[in-house]
Amino acid sequence: MILDKLLLKGCDERYSALQTQRGEAAKNDPYSQWNLCDYTGDDALRVLDARVQFCQQLGIDLDHLVMPRQTHSTNVKVLDQNFLDASIKEQDSALEGVDALVTKMAGVCIGVNTADCVPITLVDPRNGVIAIAHAGWRGTVGQIAQKTVETMCKLGAKASNIVATMGASICQECFEVGDELVIEFENAGFNMSLIMKRNVNTGKAHINLQEANRQVLIEAGVNPSNITMPTHCSRCESGHYFSARKLGINSGRTFTGIIMQN
Repeated sequence: MILDKLLLKGCDERYSALQTQRGEAAKNDPYSQWNLCDYTGDDALRVLDARVQFCQQLGIDLDHLVMPRQTHSTNVKVLDQNFLDASIKEQDSALEGVDALVTKMAGVCIGVNTADCVPITLVDPRNGVIAIAHAGWRGTVGQIAQKTVETMCKLGAKASNIVATMGASICQECFEVGDELVIEFENAGFNMSLIMKRNVNTGKAHINLQEANRQVLIEAGVNPSNITMPTHCSRCESGHYFSARKLGINSGRTFTGIIMQN
């Protein structure tokens, strides 16, 4: 399995942020080769095999890999030892409708699955708090990045210490939207001059989801110099990363995770 190591500025080797690549992507198989997401129609055994191989590369047990059942909400879940001690049914229930995770536990990889949306890894290396957020347009408008930072601070983090890195996601050129979405961002208070432009030929609006989330993080108190922007577009590089806009919603998802080692 091919894993991209995401840059966590100023963090020591205890902290790792990782993102999967598709691997040998078959032209007629929107789930190939490596997909860790179990609710978008892929074969359950293939998903399990991908998770096992991912955990083997990280050197962790399968039950120390935690990902939510995302619904484009702004719900943030704190994970502690009580969560790990709970039954699988109780864990599944706790993760339903959650789009961001925060923890102080070491040796546990928390992550989200995306196929164009923006995955955001966050860490306060001074206070040992890590987090992951899934920000599609709904989550971005709903300020999920800010809510994640606020939850981290409740666990002892300090916003000015937080290092944030975004993984592969749809670029502005690829993210064409209708004017109804432009209104959603305007109503949420975004500076549209920073995140929106129109195609001179089509007149269509294009939103920069990545920059929008950068602005949310800055408003939440994260130092701009501590934010690393993505270098890959999921749609432009759909052979390497899953893209719902390119492959359809019945396709695999790119997994982005963060872990604090013991």
